Amino acid sequence: MSPAILAAVLGAALLHAAWNAIAHAITDRLLGFALIGASGMVCGGALAVATGPPAPEVWPLLLGSALVHVVYMSLLMLSYRTGEFGQVYPLARGTAPWVVALAATVVIGEALPPVHLAGVLVISAGLMALVFAGGRPRPGQAPALVAAVATGLAIAAYTVLDGSGARLSGDPVGYLAWLMLLQGPVFMIVAVITRRGRLVEQLRPIWRVGALGGALSAGAYGLVLWAQTQGALASVAALRETSIVFGAIIGAIAFKESFGHVRSISAIAVVTGIVLLAL
Repeated sequence: MSPAILAAVLGAALLHAAWNAIAHAITDRLLGFALIGASGMVCGGALAVATGPPAPEVWPLLLGSALVHVVYMSLLMLSYRTGEFGQVYPLARGTAPWVVALAATVVIGEALPPVHLAGVLVISAGLMALVFAGGRPRPGQAPALVAAVATGLAIAAYTVLDGSGARLSGDPVGYLAWLMLLQGPVFMIVAVITRRGRLVEQLRPIWRVGALGGALSAGAYGLVLWAQTQGALASVAALRETSIVFGAIIGAIAFKESFGHVRSISAIAVVTGIVLLAL
């Protein structure tokens, strides 16, 4: 993994942590995702004017990815609603890298060198260890944990689709633009239907921070898509999930959350995995 790819994906991870912190701060999950999607759609529209439409062979991957992204966000909202953020989010993000490694090998024949595979597995294990940062999961949390694992599988699915689509298109910026246009309006449409006359009043105090979250989300995923055209999907996916460590740091600084021994051990494991990926 070249220094440029490493820097791009770590930058994307930081942006990803920032927009997730914004999404977490908006207590109305539907409105939060609606604003982030709508803002991403505006960014995508501006980029689409400059890049033009993708080639016909890219559309099946784009449409499939947009559908999986909507499923992913729906599962993520379900996870947040039924479980604790500090447990379901690391489980979802930690599940994805090793599933991507398996899927990339089977679907597109992209096998990793042993040292890089070890890096992916170490990062994934370090992230999943964060599930225990708030204590051992209780039996009643099983539905939330199942939803989190399903979220991780959705992340893996759209990662493989988007990596293949961005490579096929040859233009990750154009691919990102149309992906944002396709998936962006879904939750805003749901909000318009379900909130009706109350929507404008409910959006007024949070629209600015939601719009910022959408712009950060688009920027983060744009960096990831570019990296996926340059490096192995599993390595990029694992490195991207270091956003959880950045998120823990943001939580400790901005929300005064305790970092704790488990998060420290997880951070060491993630750094070890990054070193292995850089070899």
